Amino acid sequence: ARRAIRGSWGLHFTPCCAGTKETAFISAVTAAGLVHSVTRSCSAGNMTECSCDVTLRHGGSATEGWHWGGCSDDIHYGMAFSRKFLDVPFKNITGKSGSGLVAMDLHNNEAGRQAVAKLMSVDCRCHGVSGSCAVKTCWKTMSSFEKIGRFLKDKYENSIQISDRLKKKLRRKEKSQRKIPIGKEDLLYVNKSPNYCVEDQKLGIPGTQGRECNRTSQGPEGCNLLCCGRGYNTHVVRHVERCECKFVWCCYVRCRRCETMTDVHTCK
Repeated sequence: ARRAIRGSWGLHFTPCCAGTKETAFISAVTAAGLVHSVTRSCSAGNMTECSCDVTLRHGGSATEGWHWGGCSDDIHYGMAFSRKFLDVPFKNITGKSGSGLVAMDLHNNEAGRQAVAKLMSVDCRCHGVSGSCAVKTCWKTMSSFEKIGRFLKDKYENSIQISDRLKKKLRRKEKSQRKIPIGKEDLLYVNKSPNYCVEDQKLGIPGTQGRECNRTSQGPEGCNLLCCGRGYNTHVVRHVERCECKFVWCCYVRCRRCETMTDVHTCK
């Protein structure tokens, strides 16, 4: 349901998903992933255009027993690269960023980048006699992309529907909530998501009927969620394979035939 084709200028989504909360999440994760990957390459010395963040090297407070050092991640370069790669083509292809969908995409791209910046942390290493921490050298580093992904997933769950009619700025769809400001880290969508549970050939949605699921899982692959409340069927699958193989001199391999029975659950 979330198919995207990487074109010469950006991401194009199928009509069923354009402007939905799913595309908002994809836009944010793509922008965040680009920042994370480029910044990490800079810190590792794999790019000639950038390196560590040198602006922090002479900062810190010696009287408080710490100073900046090491190799701080240069997130500023990563974010600038992400904006140039993802945002500029949107503006160039439309000639302006005034349409609601384009403004939404640009906002969600920036929300992904802001997530990387928000979750930056400070790592320190102690220096001193016999392992004491008389002086600390500290540097800034990005969080794991897994943590960033969880943060954006939470934003996806609480994404905000906005009006497709862009005036001076983005505004909420619900008139009663328009006085509530939209944060730069919020994910925005225009169109409600289609029903991904039911097959719709016109929209290219396969549905979940017949999908294999995990009966014991509470996650997205679990039968309760994946089957959309319709329940599931259980059937036994017989597997026969070679096992307990031994080399016999000389020169062949002797194996037993092992048989296992497995319960397989599929959505109704």
